Amino acid sequence: MSTETAPSTAARHHEVVVVGGGAAGLSGALTLARARRDVLVVDSGAPRNAPAAAVHGYLGREGTPPADLLAAGRAEVVAHGGRHRTGEVRSATRLADDRFHLDLSDGTAVTADRLLVATGLVDELPDVPGLAARWGHDVLACPYCHGWEVRDRPVGVLSSGPLSVHQALLWRQWTADLLFLSGAEPLAPEAAEELTARGIEIIPGEVTEVTAEDGRLTGVRVAGQHVAREVLVAGPRMTARSGVLTDLGAELTDLAVDDHVVGTHATADAGGATTVPGLWVAGNVSVLTDQVIGAAAAGQRAGAAINADLVAAETRRAVAAHRAAAGAGPGR
Repeated sequence: MSTETAPSTAARHHEVVVVGGGAAGLSGALTLARARRDVLVVDSGAPRNAPAAAVHGYLGREGTPPADLLAAGRAEVVAHGGRHRTGEVRSATRLADDRFHLDLSDGTAVTADRLLVATGLVDELPDVPGLAARWGHDVLACPYCHGWEVRDRPVGVLSSGPLSVHQALLWRQWTADLLFLSGAEPLAPEAAEELTARGIEIIPGEVTEVTAEDGRLTGVRVAGQHVAREVLVAGPRMTARSGVLTDLGAELTDLAVDDHVVGTHATADAGGATTVPGLWVAGNVSVLTDQVIGAAAAGQRAGAAINADLVAAETRRAVAAHRAAAGAGPGR
């Protein structure tokens, strides 16, 4: 059986351990399993997009529930010889032989030659009562993920930073019934002009509550008045789930817009290699704005890069052994 269900008393070794079983992690694991690598996926089962009803913008899988997409991905990894284990990595260390040691939440441990971290990010929402409860349903962020589904409906954009005006201008593509909830701080004149020119009404005042009834968002309270809306757009601060990366000393980078930090992510090259040898990342942990299809593509690239790195290491060892054998031949 290729899916691990019972903990082992000893640290089991794998060529590659993938931490995180979302689209990025599973895609990387599938690439490695198809390359005939011994790969284990350790996943907590709490993907970022769990509140969403469907995955959008994923060619060929448009409208698929997130849980169904991940279940299919896990089955594909296992069908190619990979392993999947439910759990969390509590801590990670680098051993003297450059392998990685991971302590898991069930009290067991695993080791790996290479590590792919695809733990995603945490959306830190503005502190407005009622907002978090509707997140992923009718409180949204990305128009490319959900704009089509709420097209032409009454939408309000909650100002939460320098990207909020840009968000409003984008969302105008999907609906003309758009309000900009500007908060307590006055808008810059050029920003106000842009919104007004696009027919976006500006509602001043701090939003104090998000209202809902019968499981649907009904609007917001601003300066004591109720403003009816069916959809609210909020820009969260996006912070990489970086526990494993921090343990291993990987470099993290702030993403700033106009001197305002909107998120933190892992530093990596185009293939996902971090500043720590043998450690790769993929998905939202490194690219905060990746949609599901982009995260899956990043996982595939990282998986291929890890396999190439393993091949190079195996070749170096083979050449050294070949030279040693040649030097120890007859007459030597």
